[in-house]
Order: sequence, then C-alpha cells, then structure tokens
Amino acid sequence: MRLTRRTALIGLSGTALACPAFAQGTYPSRSLRLIVPYAAGGQSDVVARILADGLGRALGQSVVVENRTGAGGIIGAEAGARADPDGYSLTVGTIATHAIIPVLQPRVPYDHIRDFAPIALLIRQPLMLAVTPILPVSNLDEFLAYAKEGRGPLSFGSSGIGTSLHLAGEMFKLRAGADTMEHVPYRGSGPMMNDLISGQIQLTFDAPLTTLPFVQNGQVRGIAVTSPTRLAAASDLPAVAERLPGFDVQSWTALFAPARTPQPVLDRLNSAVTGLWGQPDVQKRLRDLGAEPAAGTPADLTNFVASETGKWREVVRAANVRP
Repeated sequence: MRLTRRTALIGLSGTALACPAFAQGTYPSRSLRLIVPYAAGGQSDVVARILADGLGRALGQSVVVENRTGAGGIIGAEAGARADPDGYSLTVGTIATHAIIPVLQPRVPYDHIRDFAPIALLIRQPLMLAVTPILPVSNLDEFLAYAKEGRGPLSFGSSGIGTSLHLAGEMFKLRAGADTMEHVPYRGSGPMMNDLISGQIQLTFDAPLTTLPFVQNGQVRGIAVTSPTRLAAASDLPAVAERLPGFDVQSWTALFAPARTPQPVLDRLNSAVTGLWGQPDVQKRLRDLGAEPAAGTPADLTNFVASETGKWREVVRAANVRP
C-alpha cells in the first residue's frame, strides 16, 4: 500500500504534492547545484559557468558548479540522473553523455532518455575539416576526389575513440565512400595537431577554436566545416553538406534535470535560460568560444536528443566502432 501511494504521489509532478515549494511560489528557496561531467577549464565547464552566473541572477539564488569527472562523462551524468527530482540538481549533458556513449558503450549506468527531463539546448559547435599542407589538395572538391579514389594514405586523427571528432571522420568516410581512411586516436588535440602539421596524419575534424589559429598561420589547410551552413568566422570554407547533402556534425551541450522533476520547475528553468541566452553580451561570450547559442523548448531538446541518438547509432553500427 505504501509503495502504491508513493508511486501515485510521484506521478503528480505538476501538483503541490510533488513540489510544494514551487506551488507556494518559493522555488528556488536555496542554492542550486549544476553538475558538469568534465574537468574545470574545458568548454562544457566554461559554458556551465556562464549559465550558472546568469541563472543565479535570474532565479535569485546561487548556482554552484560541481565538476564530477571520470569515464568520459559517465560518472557525472549518472550523478545527475540519480539526484533528487526537486529542481535543485541540474546536469550539463553533451553529445557524448546523451547521444554517443549510450549507443557506443555496452553498459551505461543511466538511461539518457528515461532518467532525464530536458530543459534546453545550450550550444552547438561545428567541427572543421583540416588537412596537412603536404596533401595535394586545396579545396573540398579536390579532397573528396582524392579520398574516394584512394590516391594515398588517409589517416584521420581524433581526441579519442568514440568522441565526436572520431565519429565525424567515420561519418565522412561512409558518406564520401572514402574506404581507405583510417582512424588514429590521440590523448588530446595538442599532439594530434602536431602530427597533422608534420604530415604523420593527413586530416582531422576538430573544433574551429582549436583549428583556426593553425589555418591562419598556414600550418594546416582548412577544407570545410561540418555544420549545415558556412561559419561566419570562416566564411570562405564550404560546408561539407554542400557536396554531401545532409552531412551535419556538431558538438553540443544541453541542460537537463532528473526525470520526474515537476513541469512548472522545468518551465521556470527553461524561461530563465531562454532569457539569459537572448542577452547580446552572453551571446558574444558564447560565440567567442566558437559556439552558437541554441536554447529552445524542452520539447525541442527531446526531439533533438532522439534525432542525435539515432544518427550516431547508425554511424557506430555501420563503421563497426568498438569502445
């Protein structure tokens, strides 16, 4: 009987029973925790701190960033999934924790759909296709022909197996029919870029913020970007989609709460994020990171995560990617 009653109470997520503080107009009445599944200083952490600062002002309560690192983001994501669904523990999820890891790893200690309530997409960030200057190509058309015809070795670097950089290369290999492309994982972008400059590998997909300085210095050659349209910061580079329709690879970050968080709380948080992300100074800070502000509704994020999950599941299976 107790179990039945408890289940019924949980189901009343939009009522005063599920969130009395909100029903009384006092949410939030204390500080919030924002779990980031990655180390301090990385892009997800920087975005989280911009978010925490703005949310704190909008909600009238401090928002404390908590970096819970390990297992490529799994530890932090699990902590967010297991938190109390009261609106006081939020999680910064990414393309890794909420799209790639769930379809790549055989066992994940959380369900990225059932265990989370979406709040808002935060940012999207395309990648840049760059090649070593030694490669005898100067534009996307020439590179596609070179790759498809297998004229020479084509090793592509990434920051690790199962990262968006890796799977971008695998998707390109599949869509372009570039059967000779081979993946070389690195422990980070630094050593990977060194090998690209020297010609030890021939290409990579990496964030524009990382790649552009090397392109501008002439150390590597920018070929294309992976967003559906061109980037303002590199408008001379075509989108891969101009030659391979539908090609779209963008890293992303989003805000989630634990499942069963009351809908009025989610709506309040979404409204705060939307207002914050609409501020010109915040948009500038995000674009200076090479990211595009996103926002949108919880329903938008639900559909987006489902789409991303399906896309990367297809790539992982087709490319036979193993963790």
